[in-house]
Amino acid sequence: MSELTVANFGPVSNAKVYGLEESILRAKFPMSTDVASLNADMTKGILALAQSAKGSGHDNWLNGVVVQFDLTFTVKAWTEAERYHFLDFVSSQSTMHRIARFDLDGQYDSHTDPRVVEIMKELVAKYNETQDPEDYLRVLMTNPCGFKLTAGMTTNYRQLKTIYAQRRTHRLPEWREFCAWVETLPMADALILPGAAD
Repeated sequence: MSELTVANFGPVSNAKVYGLEESILRAKFPMSTDVASLNADMTKGILALAQSAKGSGHDNWLNGVVVQFDLTFTVKAWTEAERYHFLDFVSSQSTMHRIARFDLDGQYDSHTDPRVVEIMKELVAKYNETQDPEDYLRVLMTNPCGFKLTAGMTTNYRQLKTIYAQRRTHRLPEWREFCAWVETLPMADALILPGAAD
C-alpha cells in the first residue's frame, strides 16, 4: 500500500496517508468488467464521486484512504472528537494513570485560568505526599478541560470530509487548526474540501 508522509501542522504530528492510489483504482470497479486493466489515474468520474455530498454514499471509496497521525487536543476538544465513529483512537496519554506525573506548567491550554493551574499543582503535591486514593480522585475530578493530551489516531478521507465540513469554523481554535491541517493532505483540495461544503 502506498504511503505518503504529511508535514506536522498545528496539533497534528507524525501523519501518514495510506492507500490513496489503491483507492482511486478501486473506485473504478463499479464501471469495470476487467479490474486488472485499471490504473490509479484520477478521472472526472472518480473526482465527481469524491466531491459528492456528504452521506450520499457515492464517496464511499474515500474510506480506503487511511490517515494515521498523532493529535494533541484539550479534554474539551477530545470530548467533541468522540462523536466521530471513524476517528479511532489507537492509543492515548492517560490522566487516570499519569495525572500526578505530568508537568502541569506546560500541559494546559493558554485559555486555562492560571489560578486553576495553581490549585491543580497543590492537589497533585498533596496526593504525591499522601498517596491517598481520595486525594487522587480530587486531582482527577478537578482537572480542567484545558488539559492537553496526545493520542494516536486512525481515520480516512471520508470521515475527514465530514469533520472538515462541521468544524472548519468552530469556536475552538483547535478544531480550526485541525481543519487547516486537513487542507494540507495530499489531494485534499480535490477530494475532501469540495464535497465537505455541501
